[in-house]
Amino acid sequence: MFKTAYNFSTCVLSFSYLIFILNPIQMASAFVRPFSKSTCRAMNRWCATSLWSMWVSMAEKSAKIKVRFTGDTVPRGENAILVCNHQSMADVMLLLCFAWRCGRLGDMKFYVKDIIKYFPGVGWGMYFLDMIYVKRNWAKDKGGIKKLFAKYIDEKIPLFLVSFLEGTRVTPPKLEKAQAFAKERGKYVPQHSLVPRTKGFVATVAGLGEYVDAVYDITIGYPGGIKSLMDCYLHKVDRVEVHVRRYDATEFTNKSEAELNQWVFDRFQEKDERLAAFQQTGSFEGEDTYPTIAQDEKYVVAPMKAS
Repeated sequence: MFKTAYNFSTCVLSFSYLIFILNPIQMASAFVRPFSKSTCRAMNRWCATSLWSMWVSMAEKSAKIKVRFTGDTVPRGENAILVCNHQSMADVMLLLCFAWRCGRLGDMKFYVKDIIKYFPGVGWGMYFLDMIYVKRNWAKDKGGIKKLFAKYIDEKIPLFLVSFLEGTRVTPPKLEKAQAFAKERGKYVPQHSLVPRTKGFVATVAGLGEYVDAVYDITIGYPGGIKSLMDCYLHKVDRVEVHVRRYDATEFTNKSEAELNQWVFDRFQEKDERLAAFQQTGSFEGEDTYPTIAQDEKYVVAPMKAS
């Protein structure tokens, strides 16, 4: 009971910190931008790192969740696209844990539902961080996305871009629809994931081009079944597993749209098969690639410096 109350109060404090301290700093950065874009970015990167490192600490130090990583280790400092399966809002927390280990917390970008930008706190904060807001209508979204990609490249903005290609979280009704869709079109019928939407990935690879160093294919597994974000912070989760595969960006050079589409379908078939094995064994194959954060390790907020 004490731990639950402690984590609840910590969550409240973190969102209060976001709204009353970080959001004002971000708003102030808008006045700095005409004079120094790099300082404006540094202010917002510091805000993101400050808050998200707090959430990582809550998960791994306070709630004592063991986050086990397998697969590839990745070079620090890469601009990357992260392609991940989506089962729960807890997935976001685990991606923060991964970014923390890569030194890229403040550089994270997400494709976000357009309506979220109107939410005080989180929505406003993500707007200042140049998140990609989408209405899920390519005709309406493509202009804004291309403009933002151009900004990333022109201003040399460090990039750790997360894309949930399934477009939504896995639920039994959605999985049933995805299976029917796959059967109708003669595609691989998933058991633990949805059929990916490829258009966003193709547009991202084409739009960012050589600015991206790699694509990280990430699979998240929850032993004993999918857990919610609240489960994680209420000490109902002991362990979560994350499998990472790195693909160098040169592998996508000169690939046609059809080839990129097939690459996505192949990866999601692998994810689904990996998750099927995970259901049987409770863990992903392979050695641990990143250490568990020690309980006495200090979390240090990144200094506010120009990127």
